Amino acid sequence: MSNMIATRESYGNALCELGKINDKIVVFDADLSGSTKTAVFKKAFPERHFNAGIAEMNMAGMAAGMAACGKIPFISTFAVFGTGRIYDAVRNAICYPKLNVKLAMTHAGLTVGEDGATHQMLEDVALMTALPNMTVIVPADDTEAKQVVYAAAEVDGPVYMRFGRGKTEVIFDENYKFEVGKANVLTEGSDIAIFACGIMVAKALKACEELKKEGINASVVNVATIKPLDEKTVIEVAGKCGCAVTCEEHSVYGGLYSVISQCLAGNKPVPVKAVAVNDTFGESGKPDELLEKYGLTVENIISKAKEAIAMK
Repeated sequence: MSNMIATRESYGNALCELGKINDKIVVFDADLSGSTKTAVFKKAFPERHFNAGIAEMNMAGMAAGMAACGKIPFISTFAVFGTGRIYDAVRNAICYPKLNVKLAMTHAGLTVGEDGATHQMLEDVALMTALPNMTVIVPADDTEAKQVVYAAAEVDGPVYMRFGRGKTEVIFDENYKFEVGKANVLTEGSDIAIFACGIMVAKALKACEELKKEGINASVVNVATIKPLDEKTVIEVAGKCGCAVTCEEHSVYGGLYSVISQCLAGNKPVPVKAVAVNDTFGESGKPDELLEKYGLTVENIISKAKEAIAMK
């Protein structure tokens, strides 16, 4: 787990490779191709890359038009703009007609860092999950992020992919297989189920190691696909453990905690605790310091796990 790569880099590299084998791929960016890393695709395929400028609504409409003509558009900007600013266009121009547009948004979450609250999108998963016909994916590392890009191109309909600005630990090797709609059980335990996505998967695995030292055995599950949720695995693992913790770099409302709790409430009621941003905006600061301040830490996962166990 020593390699550190930002998932936005993974996205840019995978997109370029995908473009070599699928000439239906076209890419739109809102004047941020250097930051979103679609510039890698632009360099290889300038005739298939379109800069919409700072006109994100238009970008969504242009992509919808291309999709209606049989292309597979990937549109990119920062997550705060690509879900918040253009929500109406995504809803009505892409999701309602179920057009084959892929939303690959970068710079999500607190780890945007010094750009502050205006750019630290913590509500994007909630917005995208609420939309009919939308698939929502939050990859954990470089290995998974690359596979997600390829998998998204195979989905018939809109897909939202969430990528980060900062470098994150590479936790999966070349044997790892991502599958849309499938949660992956990374460790087996019977005391506490830890469901995590994105950057929090690495922290969940570390928390698992620490809990084991105290005789607490945790099942860690990587829930990369938020929608459609792998309810079968969630119910099975949570049922075996009798309690759960969810971990995400997102608001406590509308993200992983919400979909896991909703699933379990209707199928296998068990205590569920959340490690998430607790109904607040972020602030400017260094990513690691922000994660510490807002409780997105290994220590807090351990604390919440013990609280959940005590509620059995």
